[in-house]
Amino acid sequence: MTEVVVDGETLTPEDVEAVARDGATVRIADDAREEVRRSRERVADVLESGEAVYGVNTGFGQLVDTQIPHGDLQALQTNLLRSHAAGAGRELEREEVRALMITRLNALVKGYSGIREVVVDLLAAMLNEGVHPVVPSRGSLGASGDLAPLAHTSLVLIGEGAALVGGERLPGDEALARVGLEPVTLEAKEGLALINGTQLTAGLAALALLDAERTLRAADAAGSLTTEVTLATTANCDPQIQRVRPHDGQAASARNVKRLTEESEIVESHRNCDRVQDAYSIRCLPQVHGPVRDALAHLREAIDVELNSATDNPLVFDADEVDPRASGTDSAAVLSGGNFHGEVLALRLDYATSALTELAAISERRVDRMLNPNVQEDHLPPFLTEHSGLHSGLMIPQYTTASLVNDLRSLGRPSTDNATVSGNQEDHVSMSAGSALGFREAAAKAGTVVGVELLAGAQASEFLDDSLSHAAGTRAVYDLVREVSPPLREDRSLADEMEAVADLVREGFVDEAVERALGERLE
Repeated sequence: MTEVVVDGETLTPEDVEAVARDGATVRIADDAREEVRRSRERVADVLESGEAVYGVNTGFGQLVDTQIPHGDLQALQTNLLRSHAAGAGRELEREEVRALMITRLNALVKGYSGIREVVVDLLAAMLNEGVHPVVPSRGSLGASGDLAPLAHTSLVLIGEGAALVGGERLPGDEALARVGLEPVTLEAKEGLALINGTQLTAGLAALALLDAERTLRAADAAGSLTTEVTLATTANCDPQIQRVRPHDGQAASARNVKRLTEESEIVESHRNCDRVQDAYSIRCLPQVHGPVRDALAHLREAIDVELNSATDNPLVFDADEVDPRASGTDSAAVLSGGNFHGEVLALRLDYATSALTELAAISERRVDRMLNPNVQEDHLPPFLTEHSGLHSGLMIPQYTTASLVNDLRSLGRPSTDNATVSGNQEDHVSMSAGSALGFREAAAKAGTVVGVELLAGAQASEFLDDSLSHAAGTRAVYDLVREVSPPLREDRSLADEMEAVADLVREGFVDEAVERALGERLE
């Protein structure tokens, strides 16, 4: 994908990733441009009326009752950006900033924000020319949207703040000039339109969702390889078991394991053994991975809607679209509401973080089953090394997975907290940006844990009967791991190889390897 057309209606997480990570350019659709122009005309009509309308010619937050003289409206918007650019913490990464920018642009071109075309054009040009504002990651409460991060982003549009261009940090005006762009002077409503929305939350959520979905499919692959190398059965994935407990996610994970292990000589070799049941971490894979899949699907549903929603306040409508008693004029109406409140994402993000914690937890238990001499099968040496004692094998990578699972369990649940701000006018917030940052961390750490399971599964494969072959799916996974991590014959530092396998998980290479082998993608 080399270009993403922004129309306010059809943006997907995959589009966000294309712009944020892959450098796809953006183009504003013609129909969306017309909606932007119409929205600005409504604001002009309200200004001409002289009526006091929040966000257009009044103060903000607790200062809502202070009407601003017409001659001060430009200064009001500039002051808004300056005062709200008060973030802290680590600076957002390049892809995080680009995700924030593309999602904000898409919300603005829906045509309910009252912003001018020249402003959205500059935002699009900054994306296309690689002008990336310097944005602290902390400061948003998730209502009234992601104010501080969006304010830091928007300062660059007026030639203030700072931005990275080609890796060089420059003042905002110099950053724009470096690529032949000029700052804008904001008019009434435009500063508020730029900063009042859920776009840090939604942008980060979109990227992390894709990482999490890839990690989940890789976990199905890792669990399938573990099933083989521990001489476990795939009877637990029989369709009849899923039919009588018909949860969609559970059935999908079971089908994935069946596909990945189909015609495995290793599985067939012990079909009539005397083992009655496998441990829960293997036997209950569909019942654990499945709910994770359901949680991510629930989150994706909200992200798909949020990416294409108008989330600032107030919103500008045609007068005939709303109650005639609404604030405005005969041709336009400006409505104050709460679309900036991020609860719809915050709750689902925290739920998804909990789900990824469980995915990592069961993966770590499968790693232990392959390494632990007290529970592993007779054909596997302690810690998957031929000379245990002299060598420690994969002992410490399992420690690392245990540490990461502990980190995941320690992640807070921001959506359950609250802070009262702005003179008690804003007395309930969502903390959705914290939830998004937590979910992004969870996706990264869960990917590392699943990567260690793949590494252990590949190493355990070295101790199987050479005459028995993997299934096509698990063989593809084994071969992929071996591209970045050779068999462990004697102890060596595995840190770089662990990270390399984790990258295979998070960046979708496991997906691609399986799809090539099976002719279809995992669910």
